[in-house]
Amino acid sequence: MTIARVALVGDRSPSVQAHVRIPSILEALRERDGLTLDAYWIPTTEAQDLEGFDGIWMLPGSPYRSEAGAVNAARVARERGIPFLGTCGGFQHTLLEYARNVLGLPVAHAENDPDADDFLLLPLACSLAGHEDEVRLTPGSLVERIIGADRSVEKYSCNFGLNLDYLSVLEEGGLIFTGRDSAGAVRVLELPGHPFFLATLFQPELSGDGTRPHPIITAFASASVALAASRVPASL
Repeated sequence: MTIARVALVGDRSPSVQAHVRIPSILEALRERDGLTLDAYWIPTTEAQDLEGFDGIWMLPGSPYRSEAGAVNAARVARERGIPFLGTCGGFQHTLLEYARNVLGLPVAHAENDPDADDFLLLPLACSLAGHEDEVRLTPGSLVERIIGADRSVEKYSCNFGLNLDYLSVLEEGGLIFTGRDSAGAVRVLELPGHPFFLATLFQPELSGDGTRPHPIITAFASASVALAASRVPASL
C-alpha cells in the first residue's frame, strides 16, 4: 500500500471547523477510498521546506500568521508539480502567489496589508461566512469531472475575494477560473498543465458530517498517492 506524505499548511486551531474535521476526513479517506495520507500540520511560519511532500493542502484559517509562508506553499506546489489543494484562505493566497511570482504584479491582500496601494484580494460585498451557495462549474474542467455535475452547492466561511479588476489579467496570464456563483464571481481556479492544482473559495472540508470526504478532497488525495507511488523505485 502506498502512503502519501501530505503537508497540511495552516495555523491549526480548534476554533476553525475545517481543522477540526481533518482527522475524520483522513480516516474516511483510508477506510472508504483506500487512500492513506501521512499528514503533517505545517504552520505558515514554518512553510519553507515542502519539496519532499507528495501533496500540499493549504487549509482555511486566514489571516495566516505568515503571508510569506502561505504564498511559498503555493509556489512550491506550482513549480515542483506537487498535487495542490487550496481552500478559502488557500484560494486567496494561491491567487496572490500567482499574481506576484508569475505575473510580477505588486499587489496585496487587504486582510493582511490594509495600507497597501493596490489590492488583489478585497472584502466581499456580501460576506459568505456561514453561507451555502451554488457554484456553476465549467464543462470539461477538472473540477467538473471530479464533481460529476455542472453545479454544486458548497459551504463557505470567508469574507475576502478576488478584485475583479484583475480577473482578465490572471486569465490572460494562464490561470483558468472554472467555478463561479450565479452572479459570475469566481469560486474555483485551476492551473492547466499541472498534475493536480485546484483551489476553491468554498470549503470542501465542511461537506456533510466529515465522514464522507468531498470529491475534491478525494481527488487531491488520489493525486498525492499517485505521486508517492511514482517515487517508489521499481522492484528489481
